[in-house]
Amino acid sequence: MAASTESDGVEKAAILLLSLGQDEAAEILKNLGPKEVQKLGHAMAALKQVPRVRIEAVIDEFEDHSAKGAPVAVDNETIKAMLTKALGDDRAANLISRIMQGGDTAGIEGLKWMDAATVADMIRNEHPQIIATILVHLEFDQAGEILKHFTERLRNDVLLRIATLDGVQPTALHELNEALKRILAGASGNVKKAAMGGIRHAAEILNFVGQQVETAIVDNVREYDPELAQKILDEMFVFENLLDIDDRGVQLLLREVQSDSLIIALKGASQELREKVFKNMSQRAAEMLREDLESKGPVRLSEVEAEQKEILKIARRLADEGQLQLGGGGEGDAFI
Repeated sequence: MAASTESDGVEKAAILLLSLGQDEAAEILKNLGPKEVQKLGHAMAALKQVPRVRIEAVIDEFEDHSAKGAPVAVDNETIKAMLTKALGDDRAANLISRIMQGGDTAGIEGLKWMDAATVADMIRNEHPQIIATILVHLEFDQAGEILKHFTERLRNDVLLRIATLDGVQPTALHELNEALKRILAGASGNVKKAAMGGIRHAAEILNFVGQQVETAIVDNVREYDPELAQKILDEMFVFENLLDIDDRGVQLLLREVQSDSLIIALKGASQELREKVFKNMSQRAAEMLREDLESKGPVRLSEVEAEQKEILKIARRLADEGQLQLGGGGEGDAFI
């Protein structure tokens, strides 16, 4: 099974950066976000030695793209219209609020570069509402990892506040920056209410905390509000929900997933889900996958969950792009 297009693109970008030299590459990296830098760093480290012919091919491809390019005048309204057309009103609204809002979240950008344990130590003594406001501005997986470093009582309180958060008001963002001044030095600016938080946001974070923590948090929410707990569960998307994707969607997904990742992820899947995967592959590919699964030794549950999360990220991306339709709603180091 072929590697994903994104993976190939990251490798080409890494090769191009390495061919530029340290100073030029550093100037480019300064303009990228933490996740992009991390991806490129991993890709560069994995390259080891690149044949000259490969470097020349990448540079030629880059020059070809550059030659075809032309300046494009872009304004906010153009971006909003483009995103709304591509993603639909609801999905676009959340994304637009993230990229169009003012500077009151500037301090949070620093947190995105830190590991979860460090961020958790920095913010655990803040008011739970402040912590909730911080977490809704982070990526779902990072927020989930941070939650796991809190006490059970604190993470239950924070997740409940995220689930019941109805947007982020300017005053809340101001309080957030006041807290971050003691941590990283935040910045204030004029902003409008951002459409962040809510049931969907809470569910997305829970997708990344692991089964044990997820169950404990949902049980706590259920005691507070059974209907709210069920709404969160309905919004969650876990690996077994791949059963709800139609055959065409599964085939699209499999084209984006690497074989090694799929093998490990399926070690923790039901037989029903395995069979769905097999039937959406060629007979030869399915037979090879069956053999690989049988010959694969014990795998840590943490590894299985990590690979399943990566596949779920691809599924969500394809869904956001409108290529497939997702269904509905996911610790330890055991072996399976």
